[in-house]
Amino acid sequence: MKLNIALLPGDGIGPEIVEQAQKVVNAISEKYGHEPQYTSALVGACAIDATGNPYPEATHEICMQSDAVLFGAIGDPRFDNDPKAKVRPEQGLLAMRQKLGLYANLRPVSTFKSLAHKSPLKTELVDGADFMCIRELTGGIYFGRPQGRSEDGNTAYDSCVYTRSEIERIVRLGFEYAQKRRKKLTVIDKANVLATSRLWRETAQALAPEYADVEVEYMFVDNAAMQLIQWPKRFDVMVTENMFGDILTDEASVITGSLGLLPSASIGVHTSVFEPIHGSYPQAAGKNIANPLATVLSAAMMFEYAYGKMEEGALIREAVEQSIEQSIVTEDLAEGGKAYTTSEVGDWLVNYINKK
Repeated sequence: MKLNIALLPGDGIGPEIVEQAQKVVNAISEKYGHEPQYTSALVGACAIDATGNPYPEATHEICMQSDAVLFGAIGDPRFDNDPKAKVRPEQGLLAMRQKLGLYANLRPVSTFKSLAHKSPLKTELVDGADFMCIRELTGGIYFGRPQGRSEDGNTAYDSCVYTRSEIERIVRLGFEYAQKRRKKLTVIDKANVLATSRLWRETAQALAPEYADVEVEYMFVDNAAMQLIQWPKRFDVMVTENMFGDILTDEASVITGSLGLLPSASIGVHTSVFEPIHGSYPQAAGKNIANPLATVLSAAMMFEYAYGKMEEGALIREAVEQSIEQSIVTEDLAEGGKAYTTSEVGDWLVNYINKK
């Protein structure tokens, strides 16, 4: 099978971690008889430096012609510390989501038994936690119009806007994933205050009879934020709007004990993007110390969701789990033991896959 993959390493540690994921994809492809073909493209700060645009048209064309996009990270402190910067790397991510029609961000949250003690929560709370967060990506306050400042600069305003069709598309996805898992869906909103949330709840309630095998619960976002910490194991699939999802998925990511372990997939109308949830970690860029496992696990999701190759994804997960159990890990997980470099972890995973 031919795999037409766009590589968007991005900024900071992006190039190093994407390189390890690419090595793993090559090893899996060799074992299962696939033919990966890669096309690299610029995105983020490096794209601004080269073209003035964080998501150039040439990059968009490469993504449109690909089956899947393997993406690293975006962000550069040069822009973070410049309040007057008119173009920012993060705008490239928003542009990519809009232009590719990336309407759903999937973040699986599961704990590794050997790392449960690293969670800030008690081990008995997190051991066995396994849920999927589905965040709407193209609507809500991040894209709402009008948006801006008053002429005197003393008033700012943003608008939260959703259409029924946008909500129905993402809630259906939530029901479908719940059917494949433990058949429980939590719809998260703020329907006691926000008109958009009331439309979310109304739309979800209208769809529920079509998925009679799924238990549905409706939860206000503030309650969901508390319950994620108190009882993370109670959730199976949760679906919510853009800003709530942004905040809740970052909260959920801490449960596992390491941001370096969480992959994600952004499902799109044209193609889908697979990326780690962590940022560009500029302090570690070029030092060969960054944890590549979230990006490698994103490659596992790519095999599963873009190509329907579940066995390939399962072998990648097995290799990652074994690397953690055998302490072949970077400094963030080493706990005083030997810290392996980014590339050494990648090489170990490739070796495991080759020998399996």
